[in-house]
Amino acid sequence: MHVESVMRERTVLKSALRGLGTAAILAGAAYGGLVIYNRWKYGTAKASTVVGKDSLLDRFIPDPEVAEHHQIDINAPAEVVMSTAKGMRMLDSPVIRTIIRMREVAMGGEHDEREHPEGLLDQMQSIGWVILSETAGREIVLGCVTQPWLANPVFRSVAAADYLAFAEPGYVKIAWTLRADPIDDRRSTFHTETRVATTDAASRERFRNYWSFVAPGVELIRMAMLRPLKRAAEWRSRNVAA
Repeated sequence: MHVESVMRERTVLKSALRGLGTAAILAGAAYGGLVIYNRWKYGTAKASTVVGKDSLLDRFIPDPEVAEHHQIDINAPAEVVMSTAKGMRMLDSPVIRTIIRMREVAMGGEHDEREHPEGLLDQMQSIGWVILSETAGREIVLGCVTQPWLANPVFRSVAAADYLAFAEPGYVKIAWTLRADPIDDRRSTFHTETRVATTDAASRERFRNYWSFVAPGVELIRMAMLRPLKRAAEWRSRNVAA
């Protein structure tokens, strides 16, 4: 009986290992497909548009090489949504922490041990991003220039007045917006959009190679923000109303 039990355990273990191996192969193939797709579509981005709206992003990156847009309807006023978004603790998300750590391992980068504010807006400013434009209670645009293909990229601050014309070779310009459009007094639609433009042909090719691999992770980070934001803003709205 003991021999039969051991044999059964070995059979189960072999089956499990085969299953894991198959899953890894399929996951690798799927990821490889995404890399090829992201490289193929690079440079074909069209800035997201919303009927009746003119995004502040157009002032800073009107013709992006990459544009990623996500949105979600929230049962809370636009002002509450924006206040909640600016204070979000993004690094509380296991998904986001895992993606950041995977990038560090893949690129050979060092973990950032510096102390940073916990709220999203303050945190972004602490690492070099600047506020390019803001419409109180409705929209805020953050921007920086960087070389993201480096293991430990530096986010360089560029003032709003100089951002559109910035053309120093070897850099990538990244602008990111948080926007809440009112549906009525109690509901709104939250938008987050990221646009990218490079400053020369060499940086374009380097970023294209880099983006092809990291785009799925960046998209997951943006999407991972939406549901927690919806829950937090709706909770705040209910409690303020009460």
